[in-house]
Amino acid sequence: MVIFGAFLASIGLGTLVFRDGEVAGLSAVGVGVGLVLVGAVVAGLGVVRRRWVRKRRAARGEPEPMGNVLERAAALPRLLRAARQGAYPELPKSRMALWALALVYLVSPIDILPELLPIIGVADDAGVAVWLLTSVSTATGLYLRRERDQLPREPRTR
Repeated sequence: MVIFGAFLASIGLGTLVFRDGEVAGLSAVGVGVGLVLVGAVVAGLGVVRRRWVRKRRAARGEPEPMGNVLERAAALPRLLRAARQGAYPELPKSRMALWALALVYLVSPIDILPELLPIIGVADDAGVAVWLLTSVSTATGLYLRRERDQLPREPRTR
């Protein structure tokens, strides 16, 4: 949500700076200010949501995802292989199906909201992309945590 909010705010700033005429029958200034405000609210809600999710996970005793972006990207093929083989039941087949549908939607030339509609046409694709990246990143982070926790521990010697 934070990234999506920043994306909306940047579109609003771009509209304020670079657009002279109307946008879909509305003044460019009004659309730009509106998008900046909506983007700021969405980003703020994203920060609040992230803190709330972390507190909820900690209260439930759920593991926190680990690894940086590169480690998570490298773990994705292992995660998919383990999930297909049934060795990682924490990732349901339905989630992998949703990931595949999201990829098809992003690549497909057919959109629910066409790109011809200013701002809204791009926003639906951006929302799907943000959801997909967030979901995959969280799943791979949890998979990395599981891999690390399953490594055999070496006894400490004094």
